[in-house]
Amino acid sequence: MATRSKHKRVLTDSAILIPNWGSLSFPMSPSGSPLFSCASPFKCSGSSAQFSCSSPRNPMPLKNSDEQVEEWLEAMRSSSPPQVNYLDTQKPVAGNVLNNEWLVKHPSALDVFEDITSMAQGKQLVVFLDYDGTLSPIVENPDHAYMSDEMRNALRNVAKQFPTAIITGRCRDKVFEFVQLPELYYAGSHGMDIMGPTEIHNSNKEGDNIYEEIKIRGKAVSFQPASEYLPLMDEVCRVLKERARYYTGARVEHNKYCITVHFRCVKEEIWGDLAEEVRSVLYAYPGLSMTQGRKVLELRPSIEWDKGRALEFLLNALGLENAENVVPLYIGDDRTDEDAFNVLKNKGYGCGIIVSAFAKETSALYSLRNPSEVMEFLKRLVRWKLEVVGGLSACTCTDQVEG
Repeated sequence: MATRSKHKRVLTDSAILIPNWGSLSFPMSPSGSPLFSCASPFKCSGSSAQFSCSSPRNPMPLKNSDEQVEEWLEAMRSSSPPQVNYLDTQKPVAGNVLNNEWLVKHPSALDVFEDITSMAQGKQLVVFLDYDGTLSPIVENPDHAYMSDEMRNALRNVAKQFPTAIITGRCRDKVFEFVQLPELYYAGSHGMDIMGPTEIHNSNKEGDNIYEEIKIRGKAVSFQPASEYLPLMDEVCRVLKERARYYTGARVEHNKYCITVHFRCVKEEIWGDLAEEVRSVLYAYPGLSMTQGRKVLELRPSIEWDKGRALEFLLNALGLENAENVVPLYIGDDRTDEDAFNVLKNKGYGCGIIVSAFAKETSALYSLRNPSEVMEFLKRLVRWKLEVVGGLSACTCTDQVEG
């Protein structure tokens, strides 16, 4: 068993967060220089998407070790119900399964499909999806989270009809490797690394920062990821891998702007010890923050940026921020997807769809039980769109809608 090491966290300017877009600021980089330029949020000037700066938010008070670790583990357990055999969803499943009361609050998106399409009638539908647990099943080895060919074809057909983006905590390059569809938008590392479907990019260097030119539907948008954090993330990954090697089943995944520690194959009785290792690393690097997901803990830069911010950024970059003309759908299964669900809920347009075979607290409006139902929903969206624009006879071949 690995020994626990204790570190006192020292809060510095690099750990500062800001609460809202109205007065948006970003933290200092590890070298001490600001990571983002200043102007009004999401307004493009030439090829630059610029951001405003103001005073920082006060840091949250620190908790004692045992209390903090138990809070993380409880959050991780609540978002990680027992796995279900998605190939046979008709069999009853033990545990906190979907119940009538929960389904009244979060009805199946397949059952209320006509309500969703009615909301989108005459408007631009935009589709956002998580990857793991949404487009692919949750698997023990994250390197084996392959998407089926049928799902890939369904996603390809959706992208032909609607702007479509994958927003994931995974490394952007890894998800692209799984999906292999260049016509999609990809936002990796919880949206800190975005790529558009058309040709990308000049990378030019200004000072110590790298600016990526992303051409989105003919519109060049300058997006500035936390490039200066990359050496720090490499170092943190090495440290976590060294700590985790003493825990059978633990995996540490480098997702570029976030480092993910997988607990799925670790015996639950030693989760607390492994979580304490993560906590000690977090406190040794005050420029980082921690989030929980489905049997994972993640360390990432302390930047006020998440899947909800990435959704807002893409809608604005695409010129689709007008609530009167646009209906965004966000489909995801994880705790980190709640940031995107909350954005849509607070804005009062579009809808979130939680992917879960178990009842759990969520800000999503609708639900789907598993990736198989996600695929069926995507296929129905394509059929609906083709019927609206002139009927299925407009198709040149059946597999365009059948997958």
